[in-house]
Amino acid sequence: MRPMHAVTKTVLGLGAVGAAVLGWASLVERNAFVLRRFEVPVLPEGSAPLRVLHVSDIHLVPRQRARAAWVRSLASLDPDLVVNTGDNLAAHDAVPALLDAFELLLDIPGAYVFGSNDYFAPKVKNPLRYLTRHHAKDLGSTPRLPIDDLRRGLDRGWTELTNRRRVLEVRGLRLELVGVDDPHLRYDRLDLVRGPADPSADLTIGVTHAPYQRVLDAFTADGARLVLAGHTHGGQVCVPGYGALVTNCDLDTSRVKGVSRWWPGAGSTPSSQAPADAAWLEVSAGLGTAPTAPVRLACRPEATLLTLVPRSLA
Repeated sequence: MRPMHAVTKTVLGLGAVGAAVLGWASLVERNAFVLRRFEVPVLPEGSAPLRVLHVSDIHLVPRQRARAAWVRSLASLDPDLVVNTGDNLAAHDAVPALLDAFELLLDIPGAYVFGSNDYFAPKVKNPLRYLTRHHAKDLGSTPRLPIDDLRRGLDRGWTELTNRRRVLEVRGLRLELVGVDDPHLRYDRLDLVRGPADPSADLTIGVTHAPYQRVLDAFTADGARLVLAGHTHGGQVCVPGYGALVTNCDLDTSRVKGVSRWWPGAGSTPSSQAPADAAWLEVSAGLGTAPTAPVRLACRPEATLLTLVPRSLA
């Protein structure tokens, strides 16, 4: 028998490594849920800490019982406020399972916006599109999801922020919430929510599914001191030691997940030049993936618990 050619060995070795990485990304890491915790100094002096649970991008299908159970367990954190930044569904029949997962959280004050995968079902597409700027949602003949059923269920306990401004009283704090519909679909109507932050509010929070710069600039120019978003999946498939390759929007990859600073024009200004009064931006890497791309690599699925504290603690 002739000895195996060196090139053949290399190809087989790379194939084995690739198969192992794919197995890890699809079977292990995408189900390795983690809770991220951050302290954010945005409250007035003398305020007691406020705990905000941020959930995003669950992309649930009914068979994903482990994901639903993990979401349900988040109620044990006893947050003061829940914010859901959309992309809840990945199947037409997922609403009952999602609402069951949210059952205990819906008893807590909360607010929500929608993402594209609350309106439209995921579909198979060329993943290389995400490596280009041509990442806008292509609806085509994509089936619609039962968003009205989802809305009725969430309205049982939470406040909808679809192109709306609302005020919530939470633990003695007056919170102004400003939300837009999904910018990835270009459903955002900033003209309906623009205006100076409510001077009587203790904090103005901007809420969006996709963190496009036009929305972040508008929120922070109007006086939001905290902005919450999802959509990016943290890059979903990242390079260990390097990070995300894409954000699936026009946000830079350094802000693809976690807490950073934002101010009007931040997208074209080095972060080292952030003004002292820059707002805080928290982007969730989210809890799920579309069924058509069920992998995560170097980017575990997550929810976030933000502890808001007085600005003087910065």
